[in-house]
Amino acid sequence: MATSETVILDESGIGRALTRIAHEILERNKGVENLALVGIRSGGDHLAVQLQKRIADIEKVEVPCGTVDITMYRDDLAARGNLPVGKTDIPFPLDGKRVVLVDDVLYTGRTIRAAMDALIDLGRPRAIHLAVLIDRGHRELPIRADYVGRNVPTAQEEDVKVRFDTVHHPVEVRLIKP
Repeated sequence: MATSETVILDESGIGRALTRIAHEILERNKGVENLALVGIRSGGDHLAVQLQKRIADIEKVEVPCGTVDITMYRDDLAARGNLPVGKTDIPFPLDGKRVVLVDDVLYTGRTIRAAMDALIDLGRPRAIHLAVLIDRGHRELPIRADYVGRNVPTAQEEDVKVRFDTVHHPVEVRLIKP
């Protein structure tokens, strides 16, 4: 049985969604004071950098940006076998920060739970908000995004993939049907 793929967001659509999310983040947080972005490796980290650039364009201030690797915090680590462990790089203190956790696709919520556990182990943020490019539903945990680029209802057997170019710019989002 052949799979079919549909582009649901192209590069310009992704750009518009990220610009809107950047404005929403600034509006909700009343600017950039004590604001930080942390992207979940890999995908969310690239989008966090894009949001950092958009916020800098709007506010003329560069908010701190970091990356969290959740491999060791996964609840399915034993079942998945050996997974490569990436690097967590958060070059600023989290204590008292309003952290916007960034991921590319929100699905069951388990990745976000793992990322929050990792952040709490590193410090005590004042608040953690969630920004995602795509929310595809099917939550298994009580987690919801504060900032969403696009809601894409999917069947559980379907998949959503964000494709990045060689310099980590998001170029398209595809819905993959089996």
